[in-house]
Amino acid sequence: MPKEITVEVTDVVGEWTKFLKKQYKRELAELSREYPHKRSLYIDFRKILNNKLAFELLRSPGKVIGDIRDAIIQNKLIKLKDGQDPDLINIRFTNLPQRTNIRDIRAEQINTFISIEGILRKTTEVRPRIVSAVFRCRTCGKNTDPVPQSYGRFDEPEFCPNCERKTRLDLVMNRCQFVDAQKLRIQESPEGLRGGEQPQTLDIDVTDDLTGMVAPGDRVVVNGILRSVQRVNYGQKSTLFDIYLECNSIEVAEKEFEEVSITEEDEAKIQALARDPQIYKKIARSIAPTIYGTDDVKEAIALQLFGGIAKEMPDGSRLRGDIHVLLVGDPGIAKSQILRYVVKLSPRGIYTSGKSSTSAGLTATAVKDEFGDGRWTLEAGALVLADMGIAAVDEMDKMRKEDRSALHEAMEQQSISVAKAGITATLKSRCALLGAANPKLGRFDQFVPIGEQINMPPSLLSRFDLIFVMTDQPQAERDEAIANHIIKTHAVGELIKQHEYKPLPNVDDAYIQRALAPVTPDIDPSLLRKYIAYAKRTCFPILSDGAKEALVAYYMRLRNLASGNKPVPVTARQLEALVRLSEASARMRLSNTVDTEDTDRILKIVDASLRQVAYDAETGSFDIDKLVTGVTKAQRDIIRSVKEAIRNASADGGGQAKVEEVIEILVQQGFARDKIEHTIEQLKRGGEVLEPRHGLVKLIG
Repeated sequence: MPKEITVEVTDVVGEWTKFLKKQYKRELAELSREYPHKRSLYIDFRKILNNKLAFELLRSPGKVIGDIRDAIIQNKLIKLKDGQDPDLINIRFTNLPQRTNIRDIRAEQINTFISIEGILRKTTEVRPRIVSAVFRCRTCGKNTDPVPQSYGRFDEPEFCPNCERKTRLDLVMNRCQFVDAQKLRIQESPEGLRGGEQPQTLDIDVTDDLTGMVAPGDRVVVNGILRSVQRVNYGQKSTLFDIYLECNSIEVAEKEFEEVSITEEDEAKIQALARDPQIYKKIARSIAPTIYGTDDVKEAIALQLFGGIAKEMPDGSRLRGDIHVLLVGDPGIAKSQILRYVVKLSPRGIYTSGKSSTSAGLTATAVKDEFGDGRWTLEAGALVLADMGIAAVDEMDKMRKEDRSALHEAMEQQSISVAKAGITATLKSRCALLGAANPKLGRFDQFVPIGEQINMPPSLLSRFDLIFVMTDQPQAERDEAIANHIIKTHAVGELIKQHEYKPLPNVDDAYIQRALAPVTPDIDPSLLRKYIAYAKRTCFPILSDGAKEALVAYYMRLRNLASGNKPVPVTARQLEALVRLSEASARMRLSNTVDTEDTDRILKIVDASLRQVAYDAETGSFDIDKLVTGVTKAQRDIIRSVKEAIRNASADGGGQAKVEEVIEILVQQGFARDKIEHTIEQLKRGGEVLEPRHGLVKLIG
């Protein structure tokens, strides 16, 4: 094991005293006031970079931390009230210039100061750990001197130091010294991995005031000293050692839209963009620019990125602000491409495929392992990790039925309740869901109701604010435009690759820029991300009177279609969706009020969405039941009539009725023959009608 290297510096304590007095006067004064509630001094590594002490910290951190503590105590840099012990002060370092990947940690780094970045996978509860133990001898009754305790193993003297007898010693609890301790497990960020590599993990030992700071799913930078501990197999000591990181400081990396840093220069650019009358088109065109067309879908996704306002009510209830969008379409129409692009734009985006996700992988799972001393711990799933961001779930129609039901609560209440292995917990999943699904039979059939074509339960479909049907229908002009766009995109890609390998004549950066123009987003992705973050952070629009009237009028107009025995066109859920979309539209131009221009825009989008999924061609009106329950009002009417006819026809036949008679009765009532036959077939499949013999039907129950 490498020895700690010491660098000769004359009067190291004096050097540190000078540095602290000059650079950290204010922080030391604050510590004097707030000790012991605040007992950590954070030193920015960049401030000591030019100092000869910086190298010593990286090579022998234990000595340096001891020297700084000595400098503070000996020179009374912290003035404490009487009787307080300044030994509990922690020296913590942040902003190390170099990060080490977990997979690149090597033996020579043991006992050195390193910085590691990754995602937190697990955390244990905060528990007290003994650091200094006092024992009492059972024979002579005297206390021993404090025995320092190291990480992991409990050291107990074999004999009493006073009477020197080999005897049992009891622990004196009120004389012992404890410290809060917690274990974390950090995993490499998936972005930097090659093909088939699995992300590696490292355990971190956290103590004192750093405990309880972070939660699973956070992206963190952990600075600390790499330590090793010998493996023991069945009482035999092994030559292999395990490593762990003794945590010195934790920096929580960018977590959600809140923490995207925006400079004054960025703010000026954002304000200029917001004043642009073409801002809506620009934002929509900046989403997946390599994909041609689908403008209404891109506009809806832009609204989803900005989101409405989540409202906390005085009675404790919460109204969600996130907008859920579902794209259902023929294969090869670039749904997955759009999903992947959106995840890149959202600071907390998670992409997962329905086929390979279980309900535990989406929500949370309880795992038992040696990490938390054999306890059960919760491991966060995709929807929890995407909290305050966007969760993109591809191939939702391929998910198992029981896995899909896990989405219900996550979409409406935006929380996930877990009751597994003695753990009852509610995790937050305040994320917008962007789903993609294919039709049951591979392609859309123009003449079959959409509810029958999507392999998803109506209860889940009704939770989406917008549903888009993306059909692939041949149209000469559009097809030619798409073909040209695809060929151009590939040609530019080929040109760039060839130019990288062997520079081509007459090809310079300006030429490549011009060639890339059709697939270059109007707004640079990093600026768009900042724009969204700025809007979410600062813009909370209020509905104007005109907007309120417009939304109520639209809602009433659709509800009035339901007068008498007509189907119900929309429910209150759709009205809430309208409000959320209007707020998102106002946020896109950083407006503090939702005006009629916002309501006009979103009513156009919602109308297009409803026309695709809830329009009943037979009655010529909207029927939300088609989406919410999967059965339209007209279908329900015919089912009721068929059952009634079977009952009437079987009054004298012992419960059995002739199919022909039933059809005859219903044809006289004005129903079409093929519709009646189709309904009887449906009831037979659903187990509500039995066919004892050919040509006879009988109601069950």
